[in-house]
Amino acid sequence: MLLDCPGTKQPGSAKDDSIYFRGGVKMADNVKIGLIQASHDVDGSEPVAVHKEKAIEKHIKLVREAAEKGARIVCLQEIFYGPYFCSEQNTKWYDAAEEIPDGPTTKLFQELARELGIVIVLPIYEREGIATYYNTAAVLDADGTYLGKYRKQHIPHVAAGGNGCGFWEKYYFKPGNLGYPVFDTAYAKIGVYICYDRHFPEGARLLGLNGAEIVFNPSATVAGLSEYLWKLEQPAHAVANGYYVGAINRVGYEGPWNMGEFYGQSYLVDPKGSFVASASRDKDEVIIGEMNKKLIREVRDTWQFYRDRRPETYSEMTSLLP
Repeated sequence: MLLDCPGTKQPGSAKDDSIYFRGGVKMADNVKIGLIQASHDVDGSEPVAVHKEKAIEKHIKLVREAAEKGARIVCLQEIFYGPYFCSEQNTKWYDAAEEIPDGPTTKLFQELARELGIVIVLPIYEREGIATYYNTAAVLDADGTYLGKYRKQHIPHVAAGGNGCGFWEKYYFKPGNLGYPVFDTAYAKIGVYICYDRHFPEGARLLGLNGAEIVFNPSATVAGLSEYLWKLEQPAHAVANGYYVGAINRVGYEGPWNMGEFYGQSYLVDPKGSFVASASRDKDEVIIGEMNKKLIREVRDTWQFYRDRRPETYSEMTSLLP
């Protein structure tokens, strides 16, 4: 008999140890993951509505392509429906924000997730109340259900590229206040860690402690600043925490700011730190890689990092600096 509760192991032999059931349905050990990296071809001087319309149309096609290639979980890039507008400080971009889950973009992609039977990680600009803004990712289950959201915790504010450009995110985003949730989707337990978050191992560990099997890091980052870190930090998170990481970056140059090259190279990395799938530096791409839940269990059983951690000795890490 199949047990109708999330995360329930099938009774029986040890060989079934990594088989789980959710809603009475057997969850596969192998799950195809789709990561979407794309350029944004609309000049920043255009109205916000034009940016959103063009980008949403483009990404719906890319999500469909990912599903056609077998992806069961698909993640888009950071604030996918526009340019990286944080290159400047302009109140115009507040108009890009929407409520989650009641805004039109979340509703549209709920319908798409339901139609295709896929989980979608949807990074958009969130407005809460009258004028509070967050850098957020909504998580939509394969039946279109809105499962919840993650709000970016670490907000940068740094110059880049000259001409007054930079990652001026404190102008647009309040730090997240929802912790480090893990979402029990139809295909895997997933966490989200947005862009600059990846430089902070503390949250990556909390996602592991909360049960993540895969963590997505939708990003918007340029060559002159962060490229040397791109393939170092997140494989290390994957190894230290025994989960997969899907890292997504946009591609190309975005005017009128031309802050730098968004260098793409999105990838899926496994719990051993091996690259499962990688994208190009400069092309719109849907990359597909497969996660293996048995490998997660194997790595965690071999390297007992969760058993051997010493949280009682880490209190200084959470003490406020004077």
